[in-house]
Amino acid sequence: MRAIEKFGTLAMTAALSVVLAGSVLLGQPAFAGQDAGASKQPYTMAEYNAYTAAAAEKNPAAQIKLLDDFVSKYPNSALLIYVYPLYYQNYGVQKNYPRAIEYADKTTALGDKLDANAKFFALYAHAAMYSALISDPANKAAGQDAVLAKAAQDAAAGALKALPDFKKPEGVSDDVFNTQKTAWLLTLDAVAAQAAMVQKDYPDAITYYKADLALKPDDPIVEYSLGRAELASTPPQTLDGLWIIARAAGSKSATAQQSNSLKTYLRKLVANYQQAACDNLTDAELNELLQLSATAQDRPDSYKLPSAADLDAARKDMTIASVIADLKAGGDKGKVTWLASCGLEFPDVPGKIIEVTPGTDLTEIKVAFVTTEAEFDAATTPNMDVKIVGQPDAARLEKDNSVRFTATLASYDPDPAFMLHWEKGKVNVEDIPKEKGKKPVRKPAAKSSN
Repeated sequence: MRAIEKFGTLAMTAALSVVLAGSVLLGQPAFAGQDAGASKQPYTMAEYNAYTAAAAEKNPAAQIKLLDDFVSKYPNSALLIYVYPLYYQNYGVQKNYPRAIEYADKTTALGDKLDANAKFFALYAHAAMYSALISDPANKAAGQDAVLAKAAQDAAAGALKALPDFKKPEGVSDDVFNTQKTAWLLTLDAVAAQAAMVQKDYPDAITYYKADLALKPDDPIVEYSLGRAELASTPPQTLDGLWIIARAAGSKSATAQQSNSLKTYLRKLVANYQQAACDNLTDAELNELLQLSATAQDRPDSYKLPSAADLDAARKDMTIASVIADLKAGGDKGKVTWLASCGLEFPDVPGKIIEVTPGTDLTEIKVAFVTTEAEFDAATTPNMDVKIVGQPDAARLEKDNSVRFTATLASYDPDPAFMLHWEKGKVNVEDIPKEKGKKPVRKPAAKSSN
């Protein structure tokens, strides 16, 4: 799953770069309508000239020097609302993300001096730079820093709160503006969710991932991430987590490699959750989950997946008689019974031999399960097929004799031709005739616990 996680991080980082560039273009600070020489201006001509010189500088290192000079000369300048954004944009271009975050926060700290757009951009820049920081292989430790994550989540949350007050710039069409806002929302939700995951704040992570999916359904990376958050919650939201990861595996937006990786991961999750003994049943559960999840974003209450605890409870008082009865009845109970019983070894299962196919290494017998003499006398149709291995003497078994065998339950055929299939069988030696034609005791015990 590391490949999927890495793809998600890189994809989001690329989106952040594009959106951040777009945000700067959409909201570049300007002095429209202002007269730098007017006496009412809250800054001097010297301040203004120093700022414009820094803003015009294209060399990042040279610009930082000019900005440092400006701040040292005018530490309380009204133009800091424009100077600090230049800092975080410059440091962002240089991939010095910690310094970019520092100046984004300095911008935010200016408070009421900022207009709604400048406030949003500063908060957004912090979130964007955090995502870029933890995506950089050189900063692996930052990705596990809960303090950095908390600050980034707060910034993203603040930007989401500030966005409704953002003023559409003149000359920008509604369609372009709405598209940009959606991109911002997707990015901020993703960053907030990612930061919440670092803090193990799974409820918030779930909220933000769901908000992202509401804007952009069928996103396999977000669906996978949401599933991880649900599985990690206390208590785990296991069925919801499995459901959304199944949707990610079946997403039309997923690559073949992503889909295969997700299905492999999902199968492991299902196998661990149920701990069924038969692998083919895990495959069946996986296929059912993939088919059902393709029809709905959210898991319906009707979807259930028996857990290992459910299977253990079913095994507690299980007998072959109860297994047969439950399987014939079908429904949810029949499903749980089969998941719990398949792959188990049952000792001394009693029955009446209906047919024998003898062999040296393998003898196959078809048996009617019986527990009383009356059932034995009436039995004419088998409902169990038993493969006996490593017991050559079993070839002497004969039709209409009673038999007790120990074997592993492997599969079954449902009604109307109900049949339990057993593997790795061994017959009780007392039930094998000493010689061909000499039969052991015919009738079974009065009652069996099997």
